[in-house]
Amino acid sequence: MQTNILYIGRDPEITVVMNRLLNARPEWKGLCFCTDDEALAVCSTQHIDLILLGNGIEDEEESQLRNKLQALCPNAKIIQHYGGGSGLLYGEIMTALG
Repeated sequence: MQTNILYIGRDPEITVVMNRLLNARPEWKGLCFCTDDEALAVCSTQHIDLILLGNGIEDEEESQLRNKLQALCPNAKIIQHYGGGSGLLYGEIMTALG
């Protein structure tokens, strides 16, 4: 069974890298976006297991975004991911999915 992972970040180049990393593993399906609207639209149509919040999201907007995401995906775990190598990403995801 595939794990659906939503990534939201503001940097388009990092978002492309995250998309590549998340979709490199056959057990993960990465859905990566730079805008809240795109991410929220996906949440309303697909089951999401884990949500990664990336860099560039301001504190105030992060709080509002978390509230919206929790309303749409109440069972998804939300964690912050600010970078690091693919090994760190794998570790964060595996710990979150526990």
